[in-house]
Amino acid sequence: MTTRFGTGLPTPANEISGLVQLIRGRRLSTAAQLAGRLAVSERTIYRDVAELQHQGVPIEGEAGVGYRLGAGFELPPLMFTQEEAKALVASVRLAQQGLDPGLAREAEDALGKILSVLPAAARAAAEGLAIYAPLFGVDTGNQQRLQQLREAVQTRHKVQLHYRDQQDKTSRRTIRPLGCFFWGKVWTLAAWCEARRNFRSFRIDRIQTMEVLEGGFQQEAGKTLAISCAISALRTARVKVVCY
Repeated sequence: MTTRFGTGLPTPANEISGLVQLIRGRRLSTAAQLAGRLAVSERTIYRDVAELQHQGVPIEGEAGVGYRLGAGFELPPLMFTQEEAKALVASVRLAQQGLDPGLAREAEDALGKILSVLPAAARAAAEGLAIYAPLFGVDTGNQQRLQQLREAVQTRHKVQLHYRDQQDKTSRRTIRPLGCFFWGKVWTLAAWCEARRNFRSFRIDRIQTMEVLEGGFQQEAGKTLAISCAISALRTARVKVVCY
């Protein structure tokens, strides 16, 4: 049984499991972040980490810097509670109405795998969740463009667009796609425009035609999604993407 380091008092198993899961889920986790997620004090985190290290769990790092889980450590398979399973079902149902076809299928398949290993009662409760998100008429062409753009972001391939702006002016752009954003009704693409030498945002439903080019690109300082989001945040207190 795991005990509070230096006290002999038992540490709740769900707290210990949650602590290891949180550390495993990030490259580096500070005690403050872990304490906030588990609703305990930082002192408790320090004690529990020390106890886990003492028992052989390869947690690397130190107080004041952060922690990460060393390679080669595997946790036993997770089991979800009924409420966690319901949250997963709700998340997938809500997400599917805005995803591209490829991701929507993968989300459905992943959810099916999770539900298949749940106890019968938890599975029935999750599948019977009375939250639904019917498709609201997402255009098939936009879905296909979204998938192509998402894949171009991942593979870092430039894209040539024939684009119509909100003034009905058309233009051709060669861009570096950086990220796709869903705003409840429309998707936008954050990109670096080669012609304008600056960040631009494009509504996917205003793209007339597009072609993923063979030429790839390397990530460059000053042309990243993080910089694009930072600039947008400076322009307005509430982050909004202005479409050109």
